[in-house]
Amino acid sequence: MTPTSPEGTTQFVSRASYLPHVTWHRAWARLRRDAVDALILALAVAVEVEVLAKGDDLDLALLAPLSLFFVLPLLFRRRYPLLAPCISLVAFAIAATFDPNGLERIDTGALAGIAVMIALGAIRDREGAFVGLALGMTTGIYVQSRFADTTTSDIVGAAIFYAGGWFAGRALATRAERIRILRARVEEAEQARAVVAERAAAEERARIASELHDVVAHSVSVMVVQSSGVRRLLREDQHRERDALLSVEQIGRQALTEMRRMLGVMRPGDEAPAALAPQPGLQHLDHLIAQVVEAGLPVTLRVEGERTPLPPGVDLSAYRIVQEGLTNALKHAPGSHAEVIIRFLDNKVNLEIADDGNEASIEDGLGHGLVGMRERVALYGGTLEAGPREGGGYVLRAELPVEAASA
Repeated sequence: MTPTSPEGTTQFVSRASYLPHVTWHRAWARLRRDAVDALILALAVAVEVEVLAKGDDLDLALLAPLSLFFVLPLLFRRRYPLLAPCISLVAFAIAATFDPNGLERIDTGALAGIAVMIALGAIRDREGAFVGLALGMTTGIYVQSRFADTTTSDIVGAAIFYAGGWFAGRALATRAERIRILRARVEEAEQARAVVAERAAAEERARIASELHDVVAHSVSVMVVQSSGVRRLLREDQHRERDALLSVEQIGRQALTEMRRMLGVMRPGDEAPAALAPQPGLQHLDHLIAQVVEAGLPVTLRVEGERTPLPPGVDLSAYRIVQEGLTNALKHAPGSHAEVIIRFLDNKVNLEIADDGNEASIEDGLGHGLVGMRERVALYGGTLEAGPREGGGYVLRAELPVEAASA
């Protein structure tokens, strides 16, 4: 469970997250690339050491500098995928032309040759890889033909040996390309999820603003009506009181007008204007539970603590959280039994909605339901937890501070 903000900590589970996997794949690719470069350097050192060790049996002046180009150009294979191994092929061809017997005595030369063929097979461009295959096979056959006492079977064996290296490189390149494509898709999916989540959060904020508008507008309307009624009950000589109440009435009406104008800016163009009727609260849970039971989900309601009046916004948020929790249980855990527990504490109200179903009854974080609940609890500095519970089923727990709402 992961907090999203220090003020209103929203926690949830069951959300698939791909970014850690992408980071791990990147780190592993970097490590693997560095390891390959280290192997290339080690092979180059081994070839050079063997050349120097067998200097009496070969043309040291030719092969000592030339053998550096058997493997070292492969370090530049990423920038020059075809040119780098081709330089190695040229070095082998020159060595086979001027000192074939010396080249034949270099045992690590075969490993260097297979490394070059793997690099040619690993070229990402398909056409470039097949061009590399043709050049590599031609060079390999030429080098083998220059050795003393070479037979046709030796040439065929060398061709099969180096072709195997090319196919191994091709397989590695294909796998790396698939991983790269999958990684790009994962990143695109993460970006799409982020966009969808932000859009859903914006829609939920607009919906919450609309509901809070109803709560505040209803209260202000009551204040205006009561001010008007009291003003009409005053005596004729109570001019100061009448003026004060008239001012309250006018300011209230102006506030209502400005609230409607502000909400009109936030609301999409095709959404109906907000009504001034009071929004539901926890006192309406009996009716909500009756509807859910009628829809096929048995629900048990338990209230703990002394029921105290809640601020309208907190009361509305608590009702919506219970409503969404029961909706999720009805949708994702059919045939189960749900339990709603309302705990009235000194400075907060705790909500718990649990079911004993076998399937998850909480969305993955992108649906409007969980997004709306997170936005509501964050608005009042509360916390939200959702996840599997012991014994099966899912549980949703929310805590809404009362002081923060009434401040």
